[in-house]
Amino acid sequence: MNDIRRTILWVIFGFSMVLLWDKWQIHNGKKPTFFPTPQTVSAPAANDAKPADVSVPQAAAAASAGDVPGAAAAQPAASAVPRQDVTVASDVMRLTFDSEGGTLKASELLKYSDTADKSQLMQVFEQNAKRVYLGQTGLIGGNFPTHKTPMTVVPGERELKDGQDSVQVRFESAEQGGVKLVKTFTLKRGAYDIGVQYDVVNTGTAAVNPQLYMQLVRDGNKPEHESTFYSTFTGPAVYTDAKKYHKVEFKDIESGKAEVDKSSTSGYVAMVQHYFASAWLLADGTQRDNFVRKVGDNLYAVGMITPVGNVAPGQTKTLSARLFSGPQIEPMLEKLSPGLELVKDYGWLTILAKPLYWLLSELHQFIGNWGWSIVALVLLLKIAFYWLNAKAYSSMAKMKAINPKIQEMRERLKDKPQQMQQEMMRIYREEKVNPMGGCLPIVIQIPVFMALYWVLQSSVEIRNAPWIGWIHDLSSPDPFFILPLLMTLSSLLQTALNPAPPDPMQAKMMWIMPLMFSVMFFFFPAGLVLYWLTNNILSIAQQWIINKRMGVPPQFNLPKFGK
Repeated sequence: MNDIRRTILWVIFGFSMVLLWDKWQIHNGKKPTFFPTPQTVSAPAANDAKPADVSVPQAAAAASAGDVPGAAAAQPAASAVPRQDVTVASDVMRLTFDSEGGTLKASELLKYSDTADKSQLMQVFEQNAKRVYLGQTGLIGGNFPTHKTPMTVVPGERELKDGQDSVQVRFESAEQGGVKLVKTFTLKRGAYDIGVQYDVVNTGTAAVNPQLYMQLVRDGNKPEHESTFYSTFTGPAVYTDAKKYHKVEFKDIESGKAEVDKSSTSGYVAMVQHYFASAWLLADGTQRDNFVRKVGDNLYAVGMITPVGNVAPGQTKTLSARLFSGPQIEPMLEKLSPGLELVKDYGWLTILAKPLYWLLSELHQFIGNWGWSIVALVLLLKIAFYWLNAKAYSSMAKMKAINPKIQEMRERLKDKPQQMQQEMMRIYREEKVNPMGGCLPIVIQIPVFMALYWVLQSSVEIRNAPWIGWIHDLSSPDPFFILPLLMTLSSLLQTALNPAPPDPMQAKMMWIMPLMFSVMFFFFPAGLVLYWLTNNILSIAQQWIINKRMGVPPQFNLPKFGK
């Protein structure tokens, strides 16, 4: 039974790793295979995308997602308004707008460096030969201004000055279909949400009833330089009170299988990637229709449509929204909109992951270093589970103590399996040993440590955070592989401390499996390896102490791979 118990423990560990791996592959839009080669698709420039068929309904008709112009709708007639890029900056981000439609085409986060090139700033919105990621808005329900309409930029300050709390940029369209659209973007100090005010002016002689659309358009590629070993979800997401947080795969949009809660009075639409996100936010109680759709070759949109209401001649209607573009910092997201923190996706482990993230953040406020905060958190978890682990290790120690007796009996009765089983159960009863006593306490802890894994995997605070010496970024692999090597050695030490299974094949597998699993740790972020290594070291220490207290001396059972 002792070898069965160890086999079960390894199966549990292996199954956990397989589950994690399959989850990464599913998030990555691939089949759950081991170490796949990621496929990439070239992103078209926005103007090169295939035009979407756009039908414009009458003003009185209800608008739908199909009425929203595609990313590359037909170009408007030549205008006297020159097209230009307009850059405006706060203390935390620098935005670039296209005067054609007032489209947000670039957002640089001034406090975050690029994943691949640390000398460059991280960009969320972006438009170039490799990436298309845009924030677009306009009116539908008639021949009204859209995100393809030339607009005039109102002169003004473009950079937040000392002592100022906000800076604005304003775009005004010419009259089109009897309507003039004015967009005002407001950047606030220290904020990643952009205030957007829409003034819809009826310059005609008849009442109009337009609808406002807001959409995020993105190519279907994964962020560059994202490792296959820890891939996360990239794509649209929709949140409503009815369906809560709902992720949408690009492949489902492509195949027409994407489903979202189409009508709501709350929530948001978002584009999500590892560590960062963008989202359109409307005030609760505002009616909106949500949509996801394909708008071009490898281009996809998620957005919402909200009614402006009847606008009489000479009247102006004003609507307000917010556009978030920034890091997935959980407390900040919670304050911006209900449910927005869910873009930082913990999956089914959310109920455990959220308190673990809170505890990790509190430790960081006290310690001031994310690496040591990870070590401290694992230590606290070990203390919390001390008695549970002690019971497991005590059971293992008892099994070690009687292992010579079991081995002698197995050798003596190896040709009488039924009698061997009866004799084994008799020994367990007399010695008061439960062969499965070491399994349950470990099984109970697996969800907690898996949740902590996802906290470290998802937290942008770990990104570019140093620990000690050679570890300058806990979100990147150890450049010298020191932590993975220590992790491998600790796994082998744990194996050596356990009694060798009587079956030679099982004994070999007990050594091969930790080596196989350790391969992945060479590609994991340093923060994740530090977490596993700390857990291993503390487990070894506790097991060693309990063994000595129970009079079971440490045993180093080295592998025998010969005949």
